[in-house]
Amino acid sequence: MTYNHGIRTTERSTSVSTVATVVAGLPVVIGTAPIHLAETLPSIYEPILVYTKSEAIAKLGYSDEWGKFTLCEFMKSHFDLFEVAPVVFINTLNPETHTTTVTDGATVAENGVYKINQSGVLLNTVTVKAGTTAAVEGTDYVLSFDDAGYAIITPITGGALTSAAAVTASYSYLNTTLVTDADIIGGTNSTTGQATGLELINSVFPKFRLVPGQILAPGFSQKPSIAAVMAAKATNINSVFKAVTLNDADTEAAAVYTAVPQWKNDNNYSAPAQFVFWPKVKMDADIYHLSTQAAAVSCLTDAVNGDIPFVSPSNKPIKAVDTVLKNGQSVTLDLPKANYLNGQGIVTALNFVGGWKLWGNRTAAYPASGDVKDNFIPLRRMFNWVNNTIILTFWEKVDNPSNRTLIDNVVDTLNIWLNGLSARGALLGGRVEFRQSENPTTDLVNGKVRLNVFIASPTPAEDLEFILEFDMSYLGTLFN
Repeated sequence: MTYNHGIRTTERSTSVSTVATVVAGLPVVIGTAPIHLAETLPSIYEPILVYTKSEAIAKLGYSDEWGKFTLCEFMKSHFDLFEVAPVVFINTLNPETHTTTVTDGATVAENGVYKINQSGVLLNTVTVKAGTTAAVEGTDYVLSFDDAGYAIITPITGGALTSAAAVTASYSYLNTTLVTDADIIGGTNSTTGQATGLELINSVFPKFRLVPGQILAPGFSQKPSIAAVMAAKATNINSVFKAVTLNDADTEAAAVYTAVPQWKNDNNYSAPAQFVFWPKVKMDADIYHLSTQAAAVSCLTDAVNGDIPFVSPSNKPIKAVDTVLKNGQSVTLDLPKANYLNGQGIVTALNFVGGWKLWGNRTAAYPASGDVKDNFIPLRRMFNWVNNTIILTFWEKVDNPSNRTLIDNVVDTLNIWLNGLSARGALLGGRVEFRQSENPTTDLVNGKVRLNVFIASPTPAEDLEFILEFDMSYLGTLFN
């Protein structure tokens, strides 16, 4: 035994756990990328996390042809217009299956070089002929891309192309028209176990330790079959986490605002996890899906509120000069029209007091759902966020002895956290209870412990009414 004389101290583990941090609005965006312009050809079988546009370009490439390469729209919006990060991209454009081959295709002579007038060319597939004679790369010519992403053939002085009457090229190019809805939806290969498409959402947390918050597929989310899978995946990520989906209504099928609610109902956009947007917005010469900008607005709103999604993105600024359809036709929405859409669970854009704003608080479940947590966007996101935070915080407690130490730690930790959220206005109130009635002995002996978490998040002040009345008593001021 050690003989002690004097004062000693020892430390015991804190009885309250540290609450985990969740990036509330992390966007996971699925679509097609110009991977032929990336520094190295990326795998299509893994999500890609980026924090800057330059990083996105290096890993996925960038093109202004958003109709073909849908992920590029999100890159420009998120990084250039709104300056928020990070983003997880899932590319579905596969150079092994989504390519078309051209043999002896014509080139266009421009300023001393020859341009292959086809986007998506894979440089490693290009072969060149001077007339009928095969040219040699590095001896007769150099291959590169111009600023617009088109392959150019630059003759080397003294090489076979210097005096060629005609220059042709054979090559393969990425053909985005070959990308099907099934490619976006994806699945898991029963033989290899390899996931593709939306199934890769389940790979985000294991790979990056970040929980998806918003799931998008600009250019594809207006398709009901894809939207349904997006919603299903969002509510069951890794069997425990929850997110929301940002879906665009089809501005071709619903070209006037009165047709959008019918389109929404007919195509079953009605889940609490779904947010529906109409129409598109224009900024300079670019046309954006409204969902693309809404994701950035949500991220910015969360950022200024401690990464807590209790504030609605509605009535927050967007980057727009007009609302338009897919074909660029302008759509004029005044307040009554915008409110009509809101009343049908559709978020829109409005140019009113303070300029262009996102306008609408309701999920796709509204007006059919009467559950407040399912029909208000910030409440749905708050419930998701609390769910995800609880899982991350207490996962380490799984398989610990189910004794009073465990119960007290969980209850105390959560109550302290919920009290803090209430103090800053993110909740109206919250508490955790361990009820005997909810934990029968048959469950306890089987290792099942149940705790009740009660929260109330503030609803958006969507309808402020000021009642004006003429007060006769003020006439008395005339005699003062």
